[in-house]
Amino acid sequence: MSWIILILSGIFEAVWATALGASSGFTKLVPTLVFGGALVLSMVGLAWAMRDIETGTAYAVWVGIGAALTVTYSFISGAADVSVVKILLIVGLVGCVLGLKAVS
Repeated sequence: MSWIILILSGIFEAVWATALGASSGFTKLVPTLVFGGALVLSMVGLAWAMRDIETGTAYAVWVGIGAALTVTYSFISGAADVSVVKILLIVGLVGCVLGLKAVS
């Protein structure tokens, strides 16, 4: 159950990171509210998961999921240019996250 919560928390990390960028320095109400809600859910889930998963592993997985999803969203939305090298790096990041799960 802790791993499921950690994965969901990583997804919420991507949501708050994206909303933070869209908030324009907290000047836009809806993205700011999404940021705050997703941030709280992400942190609560991370804290919950860390009761059963080693801190370093939990944090690395949480950040990895959040980073990979945030970059993927920026590719899809057109906010960032897509390149083969960037895609390979994201695939490598996801591979490292799966590796941490496999050895835990």
